[in-house]
Amino acid sequence: MKITRQASLIQLLAEHVTLTTDALADRLGVSKETIRRDLKALQTQGKIVRRHGRARLLHTPQQNDGEPFYTRRKSHYADKADIARHALNWIEKGMTLALDASSTCFHLARQLPDIPLTVFTNSLPVCQEMARRQHINLICSGGRLERQNRCYVNPALVAMLKSLEVDLFIFSCEGVDASGEMWDSTKYNATYKAHLLRRANQSLLLIDKSKFYRASEAKIGNLALVTQMITDAKPGMVHL
Repeated sequence: MKITRQASLIQLLAEHVTLTTDALADRLGVSKETIRRDLKALQTQGKIVRRHGRARLLHTPQQNDGEPFYTRRKSHYADKADIARHALNWIEKGMTLALDASSTCFHLARQLPDIPLTVFTNSLPVCQEMARRQHINLICSGGRLERQNRCYVNPALVAMLKSLEVDLFIFSCEGVDASGEMWDSTKYNATYKAHLLRRANQSLLLIDKSKFYRASEAKIGNLALVTQMITDAKPGMVHL
């Protein structure tokens, strides 16, 4: 039982990047004390990292050589594309949009009609997609390209946005925990999203059902900051 349970823990962490102790206990139907003992054993074996009540797999350099953006783009592909399609109802001619570097926003960019819009983004794939539209005014955040996640990191973001009036910020995240806190896998992406949430007149969170009751490395802020959310999760699941 112990070996099977620990194998299940490894599988869950492989699927969800990082999870809280409470979430792991709930998913496996055991006590938090049992989960803590298992996590301690896995940490001793050099398989996981524990921090602030959460755990994640300890990846080897070989495991990290992949392309996380393309992996995320393929994950829950149909769900994300459908969620993105519903987001089109929020978009009107003449708006200024801000998009993040999430795979869900890439799905939205692919579906976005060629109408007069201004689009601001830190996503390389979104920039490449928007460059094909003749009527969209594209503004890229620029900065250093973070290749694995296909996004730009720009320390001058705050100054850059001072002259831009953002009507709608559309974004996704790595997870929303039981307290309604939104999380991202990197600090720079979390900072980008937190700043746009404060700057934009409205915000729209696009999140598939796999993201609920998950945490990650960097906190974005609480769901209370978000104007509206589009999700494929069942109503009973979203009681944050």
